[in-house]
Amino acid sequence: MDKRGSREAFEDAGTLGIEEEFFVVDEAGRPVSGSDALVYDGDPPELLAGRLDHELFKTVIETQTPKCEDLGDARENLHAVRDALVEFAASQGFRVAGAGLHPGARWRELEHAEKPRYRSQLDRIQYPQHRNTTAGLHVHVGVDDADAATWIANELRWYLPPMLALAANSPFWDGYDTGLASARAKIFEGLPNTGMPTAFDGYDDFAAFENRMIDTESIRDRGELWYDVRPHSGHGTVEIRAPDGQADPAVVFAFVEYVHALVVDLRERYADLADPWDDRSDGYPHQHRRELLDENKWRALRYGHDAEFVALDGDGTVSLAEVVDGECDRLGVTGIRDVLDADSGAERQRRILEAEGFDALCESLVLGR
Repeated sequence: MDKRGSREAFEDAGTLGIEEEFFVVDEAGRPVSGSDALVYDGDPPELLAGRLDHELFKTVIETQTPKCEDLGDARENLHAVRDALVEFAASQGFRVAGAGLHPGARWRELEHAEKPRYRSQLDRIQYPQHRNTTAGLHVHVGVDDADAATWIANELRWYLPPMLALAANSPFWDGYDTGLASARAKIFEGLPNTGMPTAFDGYDDFAAFENRMIDTESIRDRGELWYDVRPHSGHGTVEIRAPDGQADPAVVFAFVEYVHALVVDLRERYADLADPWDDRSDGYPHQHRRELLDENKWRALRYGHDAEFVALDGDGTVSLAEVVDGECDRLGVTGIRDVLDADSGAERQRRILEAEGFDALCESLVLGR
């Protein structure tokens, strides 16, 4: 990985990339430190070559799709990568599970990765990173202008908590029911350079911050800015990092569809405004206090589908259902309404545990069942 990004990276518009983090599990669906066999010792299929790695814990593995030209391409690659991963894991005696946190993952009993990058993070961050058994979903959308990508990332911040509420799929951590819908979001916020970012005054402002963090040895490279949204100065995308990991590919694709539509819409708005940084026509750019955005994120990770949010214009509150209905009508998407109409991942996990027990809960998170 290059330590620093570049303005020149932002050249493609509307392309897509999907990164998913999963848990390597045994036959009973329990997390195991098995990713060495998949990442280093095995011979992955061509589709996964160079797109398969483990995260901080050896039980957490990440896949990446190739760059996708449109939503149809993204859907095809999403399923193809998952199918290839499940088949490859099975060939090595493992299964794969999807959730924001695995209810059976006890961090004191699992192995950390041995890569120098992760060893350095463990040494620098200590306890918050030692316990970080999280797994997320990251969606990239190409933006053909660095300043536009930064402006879009600023605007997307209000939409992150509703996405998190829809994706909430991690009520259990280290064997404990946290009472949260997304404990992953709160556990991950224990790390530095995470959570809701502030707004930046253009790409040069963001790049100056990114470089200052590297130059002061606050981070090793640009990849250690782990905010919930960022202009990705390596890929030339806007990257959304808010959702929990998922077992169901239909839920993943709903977020891909929605994030793509949001970014495309905001790119058009940016182009239409006479001065997108200080136009104030039609409410843009929004100038949200980070504290209110943090409040919305708290509501999302605590209440999931039952969350209400401080409204986009700051006037009162709106329910998640109101947000979803408005966004589906405005952008012509449908997947997030299907996600809302179903039980959240957190609700489903609690229901299965109560009705069928822990074995059934673990089995419910396994891909390709």
